[in-house]
Amino acid sequence: MTDSVYDVIIVGAGPAGLAAALYSSRDRLTTLVLEKLVPGGQIATTNRIENYPGIIQIDGPGLIEQMQKQTESFGAEIKTSSEATKLEKLPNGNIVIYCDEDKFTARTVILAPGSSYRKLGIPGEEDFRGSGVSYCGTCDAPFFEGKDVVAVGGGNTALEETLHLTKYARKVTLIHRRDEFRATKVLVEELKRKTGEPNSNLIIKYSMVATAVQGKGGVQSVRLKDVKTGREQDYPCEGVFIFVGMEPNTGFLKGFAKLTEKGFVKCDCAYLRTSVSGVFVAGDCRIGATMQLATAVGDGVVAAMMLKEYLRDPNWWHKPVSDILTPGGW
Repeated sequence: MTDSVYDVIIVGAGPAGLAAALYSSRDRLTTLVLEKLVPGGQIATTNRIENYPGIIQIDGPGLIEQMQKQTESFGAEIKTSSEATKLEKLPNGNIVIYCDEDKFTARTVILAPGSSYRKLGIPGEEDFRGSGVSYCGTCDAPFFEGKDVVAVGGGNTALEETLHLTKYARKVTLIHRRDEFRATKVLVEELKRKTGEPNSNLIIKYSMVATAVQGKGGVQSVRLKDVKTGREQDYPCEGVFIFVGMEPNTGFLKGFAKLTEKGFVKCDCAYLRTSVSGVFVAGDCRIGATMQLATAVGDGVVAAMMLKEYLRDPNWWHKPVSDILTPGGW
């Protein structure tokens, strides 16, 4: 517990949170970052990153280590093993963040708790995560160029990512537990056109579920089960992409900030203002997030820059975006 009032408290030490902390601390704002585990978030489990501008290749832990050192060099305080459990807006405008037995107070807050990939929970999934099992085709498809992969899912993201995989993999097998997809009609039509092309590298298997990821030293097959007959088979592949949705880490915000039905933080996507004055949002936990490293970092920068406007003039918070963008505005 501390009686200090920080200029900004950032919830989450992933790429969005660390980028925000870098900008705010460099602007000489007293900055505290609260992280429930250790810095990094999902990117810390990534073995290879090659789509971050300016860096040809780096691993997730290496990137986070550099970001953390850079942020701390400007005076930001990073407190690990501190999970935010509740936020409270005080009458004087400050915000209190409760973490188990501790509580911290700030003039502004940036929410950057990220989101978690929804998992299948099958044997081998966690063992091969980051080394054969992926949850992001946009991120990892190039690593599987010329290889056979299996994709799992049936929603819009699953179909979009599967079509992206076909540009790289030798063969893509999409499995879906139902007889039809729940994605939008236009995506389903595009997927089916792809399967009908001469020498198509896309196969669809309906009424199938994955029950295990298998291999030694790398993914070699996935165990598939026919949900109608119960029959199982080992299906050879070198990678498994799981596209069954995202879960934002926002349970602690219920009753404080406005969330979507799925738990994503509602915000003004131009300046990342939430429904609570003085509270911004950045990264994968917000509506409209693209779930990419570079855009998460960009969100953190935007949020940190916008909170300065609020600190200069609290009335700025209530200005509509159209007014801010008019000539002579911010």
